[in-house]
Amino acid sequence: MNEAAITKVPFAYLREQFADAERIFAELRALVVSGDFTLGKAVAEFEAAFAARLRARHAIGVNSGTDALKLSLRALGVGPGDEVITAANTFIATAGAVADVGARTVFVDVDDSFCIGPGQIERAITAKTKAIIPVHLTGNVADMPRIAEIAARRGIPIVEDACQALCSTLDGACAGTWGATGTFSLHPLKFLNIWGDGGVIVTNDDAMARQLRLLRNHGLQDRDRVVLLGVNSRLDTLQAVVARHVLETADTIIRRRNENAAVYDAGFASIPEVKVPPRNPRVRHTFVTYQVFAKDRDRLLAHCIANGVECKVHYPVPLYRQPGLGHLGYQAGAFPVTDRHAAETITFPVHQYVARDQLDYAIEVVRRFYGA
Repeated sequence: MNEAAITKVPFAYLREQFADAERIFAELRALVVSGDFTLGKAVAEFEAAFAARLRARHAIGVNSGTDALKLSLRALGVGPGDEVITAANTFIATAGAVADVGARTVFVDVDDSFCIGPGQIERAITAKTKAIIPVHLTGNVADMPRIAEIAARRGIPIVEDACQALCSTLDGACAGTWGATGTFSLHPLKFLNIWGDGGVIVTNDDAMARQLRLLRNHGLQDRDRVVLLGVNSRLDTLQAVVARHVLETADTIIRRRNENAAVYDAGFASIPEVKVPPRNPRVRHTFVTYQVFAKDRDRLLAHCIANGVECKVHYPVPLYRQPGLGHLGYQAGAFPVTDRHAAETITFPVHQYVARDQLDYAIEVVRRFYGA
């Protein structure tokens, strides 16, 4: 095999993370014997552990991060004719959830933290605005004190898209605990990953929690009484078993990802063609992704891959310019920072299984590209 074709710094890490899964398999074997498959004991145990981890009153396990967003909007009464403000650089799930409840997505631009700008939010508010969805992209946290002040002053609820920011904090408060609800994904590419799809909603509002538990389970108050029209969006008991085990390792994952990000930050600081995003000292970043701005990004990406550094681009075509959202009427250039990010950012492997020599190699590959 050509040496250039060998992946020396892999992006994926699930094989390593679940290489020793015997504890999980043992619990799953017990689950099979018990037959406790739907909203089983393990779901309640995981929800309690998740809520405690985020210092939230309630955690509600659902089918996916997308459903977490959608059910939150439904619980807030958002529907046809309403507008929901969110970031132009987000993943399709954010806007998809808004569309699913019949509302219209209103995009606003971001800054170099990859998070939504509070000033942009305020300028986008209209009489139709019924919710704001700040997106905590890459593991960073948006300026929630300012966003919360704007939302409170205008009487608009916040649904936090914290799918990429589990255990990230701002001023010591966890992402997802600033708004009416916080939403999380358990997808295999996320910080807390399971063996398929899953999601969690957190809230400090008792009434909201009751509403969400009904919505995720067909609106069933008990086996025989339907008190509202809900959906089937229960977190699988099997996946709750996996999620609880991974949650126990969260501190180690956070520490390793921050250590790896610090090595990258220091290494790239001496390469003029690479710009590291601003690091807010008030934020504990969890680095679900590690992204930097790079001159001649596309050629650098090809160079890294050819030399075994498995880099990615998140996201090469901004959401507002995707054909499936053409009905929103946005024109190219409407969000210049989002456009610049799509053209300049490159994502490096930063997961907890990347070793120091692999990080050093990735930095050296970038140095060679720029002739440093």
